[in-house]
Amino acid sequence: MVRTNRPATLNRTLLGLTGLLLLAAGLLAVAAHYGRLRWVQSDDTVVPGTDAPPTWVLWAAVAVAVLVGLLCLRWLLAQVFRMPKSVTWRTGGTEWAGTTVLASSTAAAPVAADIENYPGVRTASAWLSGERTAPELHLIVTAEPSADIAELRRKILGHAVTRLRAALEVEVIPVTLELDFAEDRRPARVR
Repeated sequence: MVRTNRPATLNRTLLGLTGLLLLAAGLLAVAAHYGRLRWVQSDDTVVPGTDAPPTWVLWAAVAVAVLVGLLCLRWLLAQVFRMPKSVTWRTGGTEWAGTTVLASSTAAAPVAADIENYPGVRTASAWLSGERTAPELHLIVTAEPSADIAELRRKILGHAVTRLRAALEVEVIPVTLELDFAEDRRPARVR
């Protein structure tokens, strides 16, 4: 099943590795300062001599900076929320003369519209992925802060998903549901 929050895993991994790397560098610097590292003298300079470094060192620094910049850009692009792409389903059998073509986004739109009409729901988005005979439903629902979440979940699974299963003529549709709470827009009262 496709996870709806793929960038979160990447973020946690990169932040954890960066944190460990910075912690190790900091511990090594403190250990060198107090003379605990045998291969580093505490009174040595960081860079030996006062001459300019060789040209290749400057080019290596530029290459590392460009690489870090590209990695940061890739990380930034990973933050963009991505859902599974809409697919085109073709149905037809030996008993019919012809083929029906249906975009999965077309089949998912009524599910989102149904859910948006439920009490306590501000917005809803739905995507279908997978094959026509084994679709997977991905939902993002923004609910009011006062919404009854258990009732909302029961209604989504018991009404909207049941109607979709009947429309697609499938027995089971795996569902991933991401439920967010809307911010309360009412201003605070001052007494």
